[in-house]
Amino acid sequence: MTSKVFGGVLSAAIVIAAVALGIMVLYRVNSYPRTDDAEILANFIGIAPQVEGPIVRLCVRDNQFVNQGDLLYEIDDRPYRYALENAVSQQAALEGEIADEGRRISALVSAVSVSQANIQGTEADVSRAAAAVDQARADVTNAEQGVSRANAEWTYASNNLHRIEPLLVKQFVTVDQVDRARTSEIAQAQALKQAESQLRLAQAGLQSTLAQQQRSGAMLVQSKAQHEQAQNAVTTLEPLVNQRGARTSAVETARYNLNNCRVYAPFAARVTNLTISEGAYAHIGQQVFTLIDARTWWAVANFREGQLEHIVPGMRAEVYVMSKPDVHFTAVVDSIGFGVTPDADVVGRLGAVLPDVQRTLNWVHLATRYPVRVRVENPPQDLFRVSESAVVVI
Repeated sequence: MTSKVFGGVLSAAIVIAAVALGIMVLYRVNSYPRTDDAEILANFIGIAPQVEGPIVRLCVRDNQFVNQGDLLYEIDDRPYRYALENAVSQQAALEGEIADEGRRISALVSAVSVSQANIQGTEADVSRAAAAVDQARADVTNAEQGVSRANAEWTYASNNLHRIEPLLVKQFVTVDQVDRARTSEIAQAQALKQAESQLRLAQAGLQSTLAQQQRSGAMLVQSKAQHEQAQNAVTTLEPLVNQRGARTSAVETARYNLNNCRVYAPFAARVTNLTISEGAYAHIGQQVFTLIDARTWWAVANFREGQLEHIVPGMRAEVYVMSKPDVHFTAVVDSIGFGVTPDADVVGRLGAVLPDVQRTLNWVHLATRYPVRVRVENPPQDLFRVSESAVVVI
């Protein structure tokens, strides 16, 4: 084979190999997207106190790893302990006041019952007094009838005596008849006096029973007034019972503030941005330091928009970090971004009415890159750092 033929074959082989290598690289790039435009990220929170006061104990140092439940720092809890004791004392005082008021109300209710019984007793007395008045009136009526009978009998006896006494001189009647008539007249006179005495006695009794009836009526009115007064004096526990919620809330709030004097790690994390020491005054809501959540780490990789069709959530991935490039970490695609900040050189500035499109001429139009979040599986605690450069291969 001549050198000319050999050179042609070699050139053809090189071209074919280059084309095949290009096709393979293109397939590899499209099927297994790769980018070094990636960073390591993790969730982080600012630790800020919910109560204020001087920090009396700082249990961590900057960049320290802490486990969930570890004590981070402690604020002077004396004011909050005193507040809790005061709230508990006020709650106990309210309960004592409720108990005392309950006993007083029970006494007032008993007084109402007693006044009700007094009303019933006076009503019975009034009924008895009314019956006694009726009886006294009947006695007066009987006495008046007795006086009338005695008066009629005395009148008859007196008239008979005066009729027969003149007849004794003419001896038309005997002395014995006159004596009997005189005796009868005297007896009837005595009977009339006795009947009149019985009438006066009955009338006095009637007056007495009428007075007793009036006294019973007055006592009934007084008993009813006392009963009404006793009923009006009875109060309820509702105003005091309604304060229980406020006192309980005050106790729980004081206990909540006291518990917040000790701040614990909410999860396994790294302490960072710690620039205080014991004795510093902590203010409510003012960040003391930052905790980086060490439980989950992500690599946020920016892929070109043309590569996104080859990436779906759930795909396996490999992550390399610049601090240890010879070690790869297994990962899984967690999500793909759906938006980035528009390029002002392309779409202009988005105003409130219409887009402000600037007239620019770009000879090269770069593809937009979208962030793809890749979750690292079983990340080491001491290697990954926030914003660390990384390489991601899908």
